[in-house]
Amino acid sequence: MSLPEIVTREQWRVAREELLCKEEAVRRAREVLGAERRRLPMVEVDPEYVFEGGDGKATLLDLFEGRTQLVVHHFMFAPEWQTGCPCCAAFLDQVGHLAHLRARDTSFAAVSAAPFTRILPFKARMGWAVPWYSSCHSDFNRDFEATVERAGELVERPGLSCFLRDRDQVFHTYSVYDDGLDGLGATAGLLDLTALGRESRGGEPVRYHDEYDD
Repeated sequence: MSLPEIVTREQWRVAREELLCKEEAVRRAREVLGAERRRLPMVEVDPEYVFEGGDGKATLLDLFEGRTQLVVHHFMFAPEWQTGCPCCAAFLDQVGHLAHLRARDTSFAAVSAAPFTRILPFKARMGWAVPWYSSCHSDFNRDFEATVERAGELVERPGLSCFLRDRDQVFHTYSVYDDGLDGLGATAGLLDLTALGRESRGGEPVRYHDEYDD
């Protein structure tokens, strides 16, 4: 592995300023793309999906926990696996304290195709408190392309899907899969995928996670 070139402080500053211009261009382009994402149309979710979680059976509406938005992490954990995907586990490790999302009227949950009896011990091993549900008794994973057919076989793939609630109606607004998850995981990045963005619930200032009024 080759190391960076050694230069003077002034040479580094010039090179840094040149790169900064490119970084600013990427940031502006990302903001434009985010605005386009928020203008995407949405589709009503008609099927009554039933999941299994720590409190028993739950519907997709239940996963909102009364909030307006929901981000679902399609965690790769096939029914026949004993443990979840290491890459998905690393992604979930990056998700910060959920209070920051919840303060923006957004819930977060992981969903896997494995039975909940497999999920529960693995969740305990990892020390996660994030809500995690099994979709093994529904078509949720297939309908939202987290389980797909390739070469005649069903395979899992990682992803994120965003949903919006209007009273008791649930709408699908956005999904991203595979390499599209690179760089995501932080609160701001997850909110950028949602229909209401970072300004949901009025864009109140960031606080310590134990100071939010949930």
